[in-house]
Amino acid sequence: MVFIEKLKNNLNIKNEVLSGLTVALALVPEAVAFSLIANVSPLVGLYSAFIIGLVTTLLGGRPGMISGATGAIAVVIVSLVVRHGVEYLFAAVVLMGIIQMLVGVLKLGKLIRLVPQPVMYGFVNGLAIVIFMAQLAQFKVTGPDNQVSWMTGEPLLIMLVFVALTMAIIHFLPKLTKAFPASLAAILIVSGIIIALGINTRTVGDIASIAGGLPKFHLPQVPLSLETLKIVFPYSLIMAMVGLIESLLTLSVIDEMTETRGRGNKESFAQGAANLVCGFFGGMGGCAMIGQSIINVSSGGRNRLSGLVASIGLLVIVLFGSSLIERVPMAALVGLMIMVSIGTFEWASLKIFRKVPTIDVIVMIVVAGVTVIFHNLAVAVLIGVVISALEFAWENAKRIRARKHIDEAGIKHYEIYGPLFFGSITAFQEKFDVLNDPNEVIIDFAESRVVDHSAIEALNRITERYAKVGKKVHLRHLSEDCRLLLENAAAIIDINIWEDPTYKIATNKLA
Repeated sequence: MVFIEKLKNNLNIKNEVLSGLTVALALVPEAVAFSLIANVSPLVGLYSAFIIGLVTTLLGGRPGMISGATGAIAVVIVSLVVRHGVEYLFAAVVLMGIIQMLVGVLKLGKLIRLVPQPVMYGFVNGLAIVIFMAQLAQFKVTGPDNQVSWMTGEPLLIMLVFVALTMAIIHFLPKLTKAFPASLAAILIVSGIIIALGINTRTVGDIASIAGGLPKFHLPQVPLSLETLKIVFPYSLIMAMVGLIESLLTLSVIDEMTETRGRGNKESFAQGAANLVCGFFGGMGGCAMIGQSIINVSSGGRNRLSGLVASIGLLVIVLFGSSLIERVPMAALVGLMIMVSIGTFEWASLKIFRKVPTIDVIVMIVVAGVTVIFHNLAVAVLIGVVISALEFAWENAKRIRARKHIDEAGIKHYEIYGPLFFGSITAFQEKFDVLNDPNEVIIDFAESRVVDHSAIEALNRITERYAKVGKKVHLRHLSEDCRLLLENAAAIIDINIWEDPTYKIATNKLA
């Protein structure tokens, strides 16, 4: 009763159901296409989309987000299937799920915060281009000699006309009414016209048959040995990381669209549980799908009901509606996905090129380029994060400064400001005039921090330089974490730290 009351109070049930049905229709060609990429049966992709969508909907941390079989995972597993067979794929998917669940339990999903905004823009823009380019395959035909060529003549004209009609309906219908999802309306209208007029054009059934039964429990038929683990673990780890990166970035995109906040660690655990179950039911694994998630949110699906309808609707299509869905023209689905790619692309990112640092523009372009060329989102995001991190370290390395003065007692003060870490240690050491300094020196860290092991080594070297010429060094105003870092490194740096009750001086007695 409580669940029903929440449905009544928080959901627009009509929009949720219609949005879920739209997503279910869009999932069919995607799941089939990704199955073919991975060299597995189309039903493997469809079952994966159903299982992953259902489990993540029930357990996930981002209501309204759609998960299923994805191209990013398909690209990773194709070599595993070719070399070792589909049973090793199922085992790899199980292990992938366990790894993702551990990430969720250990609360490592928060690491997505380390992804800078330029990387996000590059990821989203690259993915939008990939979605668009994937639709171009529907404008190609295979000849009798298995040569692939572009459509020409009447088939091309028919395809273009109905793709354009689908896009026009999706664009203009919301301006007239929002009572019915524009995406579903476009699919129904275009399908109705083509079927009623008997127009000959490519349909879902021309890609592959989608008829099947219920997914069955299946233990992967692989030896339980260390050799099997050596084979599947590298693939499982890559799949897990690719899946989580795409899922958590998609979660961030949907957060921005809905102005709400999802739970990354809960979503990581849910993705793992979904893939664990998927592996035991003969699935190919998957993750969040940004295209379908945007379709869902744009059509009014903001809660778990839409995802539930999408996953169950997909299973119903496989069980009972395959003959009908196989008649849906690909032109309608291509038009839908092109509109998704247009909506996914961050057009605002083009307007800020002259307003942001050059390095941010470079990161956006590099991440988008790697995504488009290699279809590897994990590598693209990792490269972007590394470039941004190196640029951040370089900028902070230049911030180390030292104010110098000699007090009435003849003691020279070095007032350090800026972080002392691996990137700034060279500049730090150049600040000191060891030979010409007086016999007593104070290095003041009130406006600085000792950050890492390289900084400890730098302090060790500077104190050794003063020790060789018989001069005394005091380290003043070290923060609690800096003093702890130095105490833990006592075997590396010969500093006896004690606190002056008045000045809080850490002293190195080198005389």
